[in-house]
Amino acid sequence: MTARPDTADYRTLFLGDAPMMDMRAPAEFSHGAFPSAHSLPLMTDEERAEVGICYKQHGQEAAIELGHRLVSGPIKDERLAGWSEFAASHPEGYLYCFRGGLRSRTVQQWLQDAGIDYPLVLGGYKAMRRFLLDELERSVDRADLVLISGKTGTGKTRVISQLVRSVDLEGLAGHRGSTFGQLPEAQPSQIDFENALSIALLKLLADRQPRIYVEDEGRLIGRLYLPEVLRQRMSQSPMAVVEQSLAERVEVIIEDYVLDLGHRYAAFYGSQGPARHTEKLKDDLGRIRKRLGGERYQQVSGIMAAAFEAQSANGDITGHREWIAILLERYYDPMYEYQFAQREGEVLFHGDRDAVVAWATGAG
Repeated sequence: MTARPDTADYRTLFLGDAPMMDMRAPAEFSHGAFPSAHSLPLMTDEERAEVGICYKQHGQEAAIELGHRLVSGPIKDERLAGWSEFAASHPEGYLYCFRGGLRSRTVQQWLQDAGIDYPLVLGGYKAMRRFLLDELERSVDRADLVLISGKTGTGKTRVISQLVRSVDLEGLAGHRGSTFGQLPEAQPSQIDFENALSIALLKLLADRQPRIYVEDEGRLIGRLYLPEVLRQRMSQSPMAVVEQSLAERVEVIIEDYVLDLGHRYAAFYGSQGPARHTEKLKDDLGRIRKRLGGERYQQVSGIMAAAFEAQSANGDITGHREWIAILLERYYDPMYEYQFAQREGEVLFHGDRDAVVAWATGAG
């Protein structure tokens, strides 16, 4: 069988979710990588730091020699076994390091010595990251963006999930977007978020249909910020506005932030989950204390505490409806109405969730 060649066809790699093994150190990987990449480093963080010091003090040749000494014997055998297993499990994959240089070529040679031909990505992580940043700008420029807008609790994310030609920004960011939107799992790094976003847009635009729906978001989703090129475009994009009654919106918030989030915390933290979930929402409320005003904060805080006590005692969630309704009417709705008035984009359609989904599906 003819060995597959090394590649610089980054578009095909990302469109096909090609599995890739990343030779960079764990700290480099955690700072930023790609959705289909797996961390199988040539060196640990400590080994890489030691080689870096050697390079500065004694030059490249001495650093290479030290690297080979550090990754030798049983250590090399163990890592080679991991790379070989990945290659066998992902025969269509590739390997890469930061620039497609010494680390990836060393691993490629060691695999060849073991009878395994496995291609690398020319230019490595740096070139693929540059491609995705450039492609993000091109995609935003080419896309016919339409925002799914609406007050808090209207279920905008539910609409996005039903539209094939959409990008779930909150899903990519691992956060629900509001003050109360933090999930128990950590958000991805900013670089991971940008890479995943660029790939999502790249895939949607591959069929040359420009219409893409995204949820109307602010500058930040949790601790992650929207790329400026996208934020600027969204500020001028047309909208479809989801409208639901206050009672319906309260039920959406209960489903998302009381029930589902509670289940997530229980799954993540086990027996400590319910207490952590309760404290998390109380802490989130505290972060908007100044904007609520002292008197209203005390009112909402007291109702929330009583609601969680009742839920803990007998599973009754009725009490949550009161504090949620107050926050929607007195805090979130005025803020949305003010921000909506500043928007430049045209309103193309408005209606309830089902109507917006039907319109968007018909409109493409």
